[in-house]
Amino acid sequence: MDNSIIKITDLHFSYNGLKVLKGVTHSFEKNTLTAITGPSGKGKSTFLTTLNRLWEDVPGAALQGCVELKIAEKWRDVYASSMDIAALRRMVGMVFQIPNPLPMSIFRNMAFPLKLAGVKEKDQVQAKVQEALERAFLWDEVKDRLHSSALELSGGQQQRLCIARALILEPMVLLFDEPTSSLDYQAAGMIEDLLVSLKESCTVLMVSHYLDQVSRIADSRLELADGKLLLSNISR
Repeated sequence: MDNSIIKITDLHFSYNGLKVLKGVTHSFEKNTLTAITGPSGKGKSTFLTTLNRLWEDVPGAALQGCVELKIAEKWRDVYASSMDIAALRRMVGMVFQIPNPLPMSIFRNMAFPLKLAGVKEKDQVQAKVQEALERAFLWDEVKDRLHSSALELSGGQQQRLCIARALILEPMVLLFDEPTSSLDYQAAGMIEDLLVSLKESCTVLMVSHYLDQVSRIADSRLELADGKLLLSNISR
């Protein structure tokens, strides 16, 4: 039985003529955590953005190949003209290296994507906010200050808030671009525990430069080398 949720076939990506991805072909299984490693500046973050089309506003960028997402047990071409990009990015969310909370309250940060998705009923919004914050291991720390600025949170708390904000839309896949690189050891450990827990409900792809981190939490590791993804061993 095919347990894949993302299928990539002969994917090429270039930027101003520079070839970044060269014929990448790979499938990612549901409810797994895959780490993507490799030298800096060689296209790992770019690869993530090809999965939800976040690269498309970059001048000089070009893509060829096929990226498919399994939705309701049917394969859909991510780059088909019929694909709703906003809906795609709700299904394939992304959390960046540097936490990027909006300059507003914790609650409004969480409610904002729901508003964009058309969720307006107050009780439903409140319930979803609490659920997502609980899943991100943040609820107990912020439940008494939901209307305080998100910018007052620590770096680790801000990153968990950004993860909760992505979770609130119940994505099928979550993409993480070096999610712990700007955090101290304790905060990074909490994020690692959170990433492992997310596998219960979605598929996780994570760019990481830390092989010790990969060995602790990843199910598999792919090395991006010379524009191709190569399956690599994980040292436990």
